[in-house]
Amino acid sequence: MLIAGEASGDVLAAELVNALRAQVLVESFPATAEVQPRRSALAPRFFGAGGPAMAGAGVDLAFDLTRHSLIGISEVLKKYFQFRRLFFQLVQLAVERQPDVIIGVDYGGFNLRFGAAIKHYIRKHLSPFTPWNPKIVQFVSPQVWATRPGRAEKLAQDYDLLLSIFPFEKPWYARRVPKLRVEFVGHPMVGRFSVPSSEFRIQSATPSVLLLPGSRGDEVRRHLPVVMTAFELMRRELPQLRAKMVLPDAALVQSVKDSGVPAGLGVQVGGISAALAEADLAITKSGTVTMECAMFGVPAVVFYKTSWPTYCIGKQLLNVPYIAMPNLLAGEAIFPEFIQHVATPENISRAALQLLRDETRRRGVKAELRKVVASLGPPGAATRAATAILSLSK
Repeated sequence: MLIAGEASGDVLAAELVNALRAQVLVESFPATAEVQPRRSALAPRFFGAGGPAMAGAGVDLAFDLTRHSLIGISEVLKKYFQFRRLFFQLVQLAVERQPDVIIGVDYGGFNLRFGAAIKHYIRKHLSPFTPWNPKIVQFVSPQVWATRPGRAEKLAQDYDLLLSIFPFEKPWYARRVPKLRVEFVGHPMVGRFSVPSSEFRIQSATPSVLLLPGSRGDEVRRHLPVVMTAFELMRRELPQLRAKMVLPDAALVQSVKDSGVPAGLGVQVGGISAALAEADLAITKSGTVTMECAMFGVPAVVFYKTSWPTYCIGKQLLNVPYIAMPNLLAGEAIFPEFIQHVATPENISRAALQLLRDETRRRGVKAELRKVVASLGPPGAATRAATAILSLSK
């Protein structure tokens, strides 16, 4: 059983499903000159909740959980009863179908509660007559090292395996909860993209900026005025400046076009890899996308705005110096960050223009990004994750 609640987790879960299926078949039928592995009744079966990538990989989905993806405490509270219903629907599904392994893919707030609920059920019902006792795995560590580190103890109580994608996480857990098995499998983005060259691209004579306001409707609506105005301010200084805005679906693209698009800005559905390959600079909301910028060696200005209740609570809980993962991995602010009240068009455009105009600084940022990417391990994270998961049954 797999559960993924966001688009990035949906893709990662699909890669994991394919890797698990391939490894199980190979182990079931070792390849020889006479015998080649093929699909058979021994192939694993997958079910759960996720999105279109998981469905395409052959996962039997109870529903598309990625359609309900939200960020922020106030946003989640508004749909508390809907999430509660979906949560217990999945708990009941797990009890009915009794999978050998339950894998939460990212989506830590939901998945950690789900793992705890399953463990609570097992502790209450496990007996010789009801022997179901699945292994519980979390693929991508929740950011307990950033907020509420006490949750690591709860992870150790409920989980059999934690699969880490960042190199600092395994020693962090080892110091606090050595009984929890943690495996660093590398970052799934490594090897996923075709990056133009190891030295990354050189800035063109006509600079190109990539605007990434978000993937959810609520965050796009909140961020759109900021990035639009920042781009217009930059065009006053650099009239030849061009920009693309990448959004995940046609409905969001249409809503942006309906609001009015300034000259020099194109808006498109998807294609972020191709856009990054051509970009000289990104203005992006924080999150997974900052790692995509790092993979392509694109200097970025990072920002985020959320509701005031979410911001005030988050500010009290956060105990790391940066919100952009490339900055955390580098140990310094290689990407300028602007959060909440300082995420103004003026601040963002000023920082972006400085990055575009200072070639020495741009070379320094690109050099640091190469170090960050090198720290994430070789390609094959999903394959290594599958190996670790299958080892639980040996």
